[in-house]
Amino acid sequence: MVETARLIIAEDHTLVRQGIKAILAMYSEIEIVGEAEDGRSAVKCAAELKPDLVLLDLSMPNMNGTEAISEIKRVSPETRILIITVHKEDEHVIRAFQEGANGYLLKYACHEELIIAIRSILQGHNYISPRVSGIVIEGYLKGGCQTGLKTAWDHLTAREREIIKLIAEGHRNKDIAKILFISLGTVRTHRANLMKKLEIHNVSELTTLAIEKGLIVQ
Repeated sequence: MVETARLIIAEDHTLVRQGIKAILAMYSEIEIVGEAEDGRSAVKCAAELKPDLVLLDLSMPNMNGTEAISEIKRVSPETRILIITVHKEDEHVIRAFQEGANGYLLKYACHEELIIAIRSILQGHNYISPRVSGIVIEGYLKGGCQTGLKTAWDHLTAREREIIKLIAEGHRNKDIAKILFISLGTVRTHRANLMKKLEIHNVSELTTLAIEKGLIVQ
């Protein structure tokens, strides 16, 4: 991640925008350089400021977020985009990534997940919220129809998927504990339980699974 990441928040609800600003103010490596209340303003702001990352809502006036994604990429190709939305339906997720989004986070997420998503994207990874259906993402990445059969993966908790993602990205146990604000012992317990649940024996297999399930997009 760059030393200080320059961000724009594009969100039409003032309270939500102010809430995100308050959270990000706690992190010295993040600088909010602009705000936008609608899609057109978000594009204009991105064109003028060339930020590292835009946090973008999908439902906004004067050009919705989906349309704004491609426009932001056009005026500032290096800028990465994290969608923050209440929409978790297949068509919204798929369309966002097709237009060029680099991450998809639901507004129900805790602030720790917001920071994980931002850091992952700024490090060059794509991010998909564990709360978005694994079946939806798997179907998109593989381009095929999925069955409705439940697997061990489908029964993982959001926290377990967060830990899988961080392990697959190469984070050590102590780093994961710091990022998620949990103890080192808790991380080790989660890790052992995950390996058992998924019948995986090493990090290489876990990384492959994380890519297949869309937690990491390469």
